Amino acid sequence: MKHFLVFILIVLTSCTISYKFNGASIDYTKTKTITVANFPIRATLVYPPLAPAFNEALKDVYTRQTRLSLVNSGGDLLVEGEITGYDLSPQAVTEDAYASQTRLTVSVKVRYTNSKDPQFDLEQTFSAYRDFSSSQMLNQVQDGLIKEIVAELADLIFNATVANW
Repeated sequence: MKHFLVFILIVLTSCTISYKFNGASIDYTKTKTITVANFPIRATLVYPPLAPAFNEALKDVYTRQTRLSLVNSGGDLLVEGEITGYDLSPQAVTEDAYASQTRLTVSVKVRYTNSKDPQFDLEQTFSAYRDFSSSQMLNQVQDGLIKEIVAELADLIFNATVANW
């Protein structure tokens, strides 16, 4: 009996309950599909790998954090838009008037349509940036910066569109 109680005590203390809260507030009885259109680059400065990286990150965030099925067209939810900015700007100017940091900013205009609940439709521009040392060339850090920026943009868009909390 003593061993049984010890066993039960160990089992009960080793069990945990975990809750996953991803912020999505979707009525899955009405909303089952999402269409994420490809976002073309409409910025004056163009970095070709940006569009596919952004498009995949955006689709990924919806498929990972919701139960929605991704469809090519006609989804209950539609996310579309364009990449409107890919800009470099000097930051942290030193005493000799040279910038010690450069900022890479990506801006995206998003149109979100909820065919099941139009009150949640949205048109908004999102921006994210990363700074890097001006002693580095953009082509040395660009891919890593883009990966971080598109992940942040995807999260911002996800939260603005389906996280109604």
